[in-house]
Amino acid sequence: MDTIYLDNNATTRPADEVVEAMVRALTEHWANPSSVHRPGQAVRQHLELARERVCLLIGCRDRDLVFTSGGTEGANLAIGGSLEAQPTRNAIATTRLEHSAVRELAERLERKGIEVLWLACAPGSGLVEMGALEDLLTARAGEIAVISVQWANNETGVIQPIEAIGALCREHGVRFHTDGTQWIGKMPADVSAMPVDLVSFAAHKFHGPKGVGGLYMRRGVKLAAQVIGGPQERERRGGTENVPGILGMAAAADLAAAWLATEGRERLGAMRDSFERAILERCEETSINGAASPRLWNTSNIAFSRLEAEAILLLLSERGVCASAGAACSSGSLDPSPVLLAMGIPEPAAHGSVRFSLSRETTPGELHRAADIVLEVIARLRGSMAAVR
Repeated sequence: MDTIYLDNNATTRPADEVVEAMVRALTEHWANPSSVHRPGQAVRQHLELARERVCLLIGCRDRDLVFTSGGTEGANLAIGGSLEAQPTRNAIATTRLEHSAVRELAERLERKGIEVLWLACAPGSGLVEMGALEDLLTARAGEIAVISVQWANNETGVIQPIEAIGALCREHGVRFHTDGTQWIGKMPADVSAMPVDLVSFAAHKFHGPKGVGGLYMRRGVKLAAQVIGGPQERERRGGTENVPGILGMAAAADLAAAWLATEGRERLGAMRDSFERAILERCEETSINGAASPRLWNTSNIAFSRLEAEAILLLLSERGVCASAGAACSSGSLDPSPVLLAMGIPEPAAHGSVRFSLSRETTPGELHRAADIVLEVIARLRGSMAAVR
């Protein structure tokens, strides 16, 4: 049975060029880049060239990129480092729609006495209410260390108006971080030209390796290091650099930049739309979460009302279709997604919501087969429910 992999927001297949770059790093460029001897300095040169290649993808200077272990660490550094670097500001602002790397960190900070200002979002759309944000900034800008809003949502693909949010933050003198983990490598980015101060991302979302990512820091932004233990990354993140991961990420960045110059996004977005229509037209009590808002080309979160996502996913997996019920970090939970509930999605729909996410490797044939399998699975589950009733 051929596997149809539609869980690319969880992770993507490492490209062959990425694996080759990592193997070379492990077999040839294995010295410590902080060592002063020739092998170490040769590795340092490869690492800095890799930094330049990643910066070309996101649109920034090489001095403004900190290598991290991934999107979670980048978000934690952006928020925790901002609080520690600005001791006169004891509040942060974010949304209930964030990835757990931000949402759960905010909840933990709240328990420790940091005030968390939860930004209002329009019901159903999953978009920040700009009027409420402006009112908050007008009243309390001087108390807020950082505002963090996800660029594109990992569960629904909903795209926030990042430039408008950033412009408001800049107008009121408040630092702005965006979690770009689902954006970088899938959509064009020129972060240095945008009103953003901090952007975190991960390589494994654009066919790079796991365990490596980056944090863009606008020039002049000060952060307190959260990983302590050395002067690496200009004393912004201690620890010996993950050279194989970084060189793999650079190879993935090259490939992503080349792909973004093609019409691939438009082609795959049309495929996603066709996949959704095939299901909606033939399946009752079904809707697309976030359909009224701008969405990433690759993400489809479909609500099958009155069913359980876990049952759907198990039957899909038996038939070779890989999908998820939301963030991979939440797999195994029987509770509906907190992101969908925060959007105002009714619980019967949230319980039965399944995320399908494409990559640039997804083919039309795979999506056609997947749609047929999804319809078979839903018909079987609804038939079983009818029989029980």
